Amino acid sequence: MKRAILILMCLVGFTAMAQRGEGHQGKGKMDLTPEQIATLQTKKMTLALDLDEKQQKKIMSMNLEHAEMRKAKMEERKAARENGEAKRPTAEEKYAMQNERLDQMIAHKAEMKDILSEEQFQKWEKMRHHQGRKMKKRKDDRKERHSRR
Repeated sequence: MKRAILILMCLVGFTAMAQRGEGHQGKGKMDLTPEQIATLQTKKMTLALDLDEKQQKKIMSMNLEHAEMRKAKMEERKAARENGEAKRPTAEEKYAMQNERLDQMIAHKAEMKDILSEEQFQKWEKMRHHQGRKMKKRKDDRKERHSRR
């Protein structure tokens, strides 16, 4: 009887862990258009930073541009994966991609500094730092889950 209960508890535990991993893939954001993503990001920033109309318009156009760029890159990767052309990047390609990403981040930060007031910019920096820590934690959690499999 004790063995049956122990086996049952193990099965329930494994089933619960297997189901937990299914829904956390972030699929909901993929359905949104770049315009919808940019609008939502702009509204969240407006609430957090108390942006005026002029700032909202500038940030909306910047968010739209970035969302379209991210969507295009995502579609490009998806097409390469479906065609079987997806391959691991070499060290030089990884360096080039990371360098390009960092250049974009520097340009984005400079644009934000021009648009926002000093107080808003400081608050935005804190928000980004907090968000970066959350993303790192999620990434670490994913690695840990994959290593247990």
